[in-house]
Order: sequence, then structure tokens, then C-alpha cells
Amino acid sequence: MKAETLSPRLEIRDLTRSFGARRAVDGVSLSVMPGQVTCLLGPSGCGKSTTLRMIAGVERQESGSILVDGRMVCDATRSIPPEHRSIGLMFQDFALFPHLDVAHNVSFGLTGPRAEVRARVEALLQRVGMARHVNAYPHELSGGEQQRVALARALAPRPRVMLMDEPFSGLDDRLRDDIRDETLDVLKAEGTAVLLVTHEPAEAMRMADEIALMRDGRIVQQGAPYNIYNAPVDLEAAAFFSDINVIRGQVRGALTETPFGQFLAPGVPDDTPVDIAFRPQHVKIDFDRGGRGPNPTRIDGTPARAVVQRARFMGAESLVEFRMDFDGQILKARVPSVFLPKPGMALWLTVRRDRCFVFPAKD
Repeated sequence: MKAETLSPRLEIRDLTRSFGARRAVDGVSLSVMPGQVTCLLGPSGCGKSTTLRMIAGVERQESGSILVDGRMVCDATRSIPPEHRSIGLMFQDFALFPHLDVAHNVSFGLTGPRAEVRARVEALLQRVGMARHVNAYPHELSGGEQQRVALARALAPRPRVMLMDEPFSGLDDRLRDDIRDETLDVLKAEGTAVLLVTHEPAEAMRMADEIALMRDGRIVQQGAPYNIYNAPVDLEAAAFFSDINVIRGQVRGALTETPFGQFLAPGVPDDTPVDIAFRPQHVKIDFDRGGRGPNPTRIDGTPARAVVQRARFMGAESLVEFRMDFDGQILKARVPSVFLPKPGMALWLTVRRDRCFVFPAKD
């Protein structure tokens, strides 16, 4: 491995930006390696698009710095113009010039000998599967085709970094997965560092090598998709990626007693209320208690009786809602394939302890 590949292609350090009294971006730091895809993930208004605009140079930060391949492009006192940062941009609306054909859209802004520019355009259009549309105009193309042209145009000046602000959200669901995969293949082949903004967890999980989860202007958790999903930092992080069930307990001797048995709560002081969260797909359903009494060593916990409220078939799985006997709370279970018990039917539920998250309660 070459030594230069060990250095971040994009590095941002302690970026801040306020709008009036509201701190939109609050000390955000991250780095992206060559060929790596990092997703800034979070709800609308959390500061992810503002962070992207500061990196692009269309928004100025109040403090912090931005480096591309170790070169300072912006800090609190100086800023290189956007066109000289070696940063490409892709947005949801594609922003193609309607009066230019595909070839001239891709070549727009390129300098150098005409033959070299033409060769670059032809090579990129071939790579994104748009060579036969070289003379077409944007209005003659489908949404997916426009996306491919936008990618070729963004790559034409050979940017070191690509910033993508929800670029696939305007595409038909049937096209989105294919276009996303094709786009990432091209970007990785170019060795481009990619910073993608999205509010959709499924998109981040599918595309990212690393996810930076944002909330209220801060990165609250950062890591590989597997780690973010399976070791959320708090209840909000767990809930952002999927539906969750939550039951309340209280700690006694590093243990929390629940209708599903005891759960470990190491390091949590006695008498502290905690929330125990688990995803619907980790609820196991039985038709009877199976003769099992309380057993704190069982990994799938103690069975708890519940009554079916409703059941719906969702295609690849079924969603069943239960009312628990112990407190009347509604819990959800996801079951592969078809499972549609009738409302009023009593069943027994268990939850695997190793699939649960225990967090100190916030209210």
C-alpha cells in the first residue's frame, strides 16, 4: 500500500456555524479516506446539509478548518474559492443545463486541448453507460439517465472529493438501488472520497463504509454501519434505524427486573430507571410457555404472556402487535413470511438478552 493512501483525502476539524441564536453545526469533525464513502445521516434540520455547504465553499464556517489531501482549503481567516478546492458536487435536482446536450453538459468548465476534453467526456460517458446519448438534451432523458450524466459531469474535472446531497431521492424506487450501486462503483474506481448526506437510514446502511450520525448540529456516533446499528449510543440512535420496543425498568445490584427476566445494567447506580429497547424482529413468539419458569441464565429470557391486537402481512414479513398482560403496553413483533394470528389470541413472547439495549431513562 502506498504511503499517501494512509492520509485522509478529506478532513474537517471542529466546524461551527450559527444562524442567529441557533447553532446549526456545533464542532463537527470527521475524515474520509480515498475511495471511502461516509454518510452524514440524521433528521431534517440536524446540520448535515449546512456542513456539506461549508465543505463545498458556498457557506462560510465561523470556526474550524477543512483540508483536502492535507492542503488547507478553508479556516477561520482564509478560504479558497469553491472552484479551486478539487471538490465535486451532486444534488437531488441534477442541475443539468437544459440548453446543452449531454456532451457539452459533461465538458462544461473543462479546460485544455479540445481533443483531451473530448476524450475525457467520451471515457466518462462510456463508464456511466451514456455514450449513445452523447447528443441528447436533458429533457429527452429519464431521471436515471440524467443522474448518470450529472455523475459524469461532476467527475469530469477529476475532483478529489465528491459531496452528494440526497442525490437519489428524486429517483423511482425501482431505479434507485441500481443507480446508487453504479454511482458508487464509478466513484470508488476513481479513488474519490465521498461524503453523502441522507436522512434515510436504509440508504446509509446500503452505501456507506462509515456512518456519522448527526443530531442537533453534532455527530453523536460514528462508525461502520454494522457497529452503529448493533451498538447504538443511546435510545434515539437505536430508534433512528428501525422501530423499537421499549420497556421501563429499575436497577438493583446491576440488574433490571422485567417480565422477560433480568437484564444486566453494569455501571448503572441502584434505583436508576432504565429503558430496555429491542427491535421487533428480535421478539420470539411461542404458542405456550413450554413449561419454562423464570431463569436468569436463559439467553432468550423468561416468557411473558400477551394478546394479539392486530396482524398485517407486509410482503417479506408479518407485523404482529401485542398487548402485554403485565402492564397493557403494546409491543410489536416482526415474523418472516406469513404469520397472521387472530386478534384476541393469547401467545407467549420472549426477547433475547443479547439483542437488547439498556439505557438510563431520560424522563
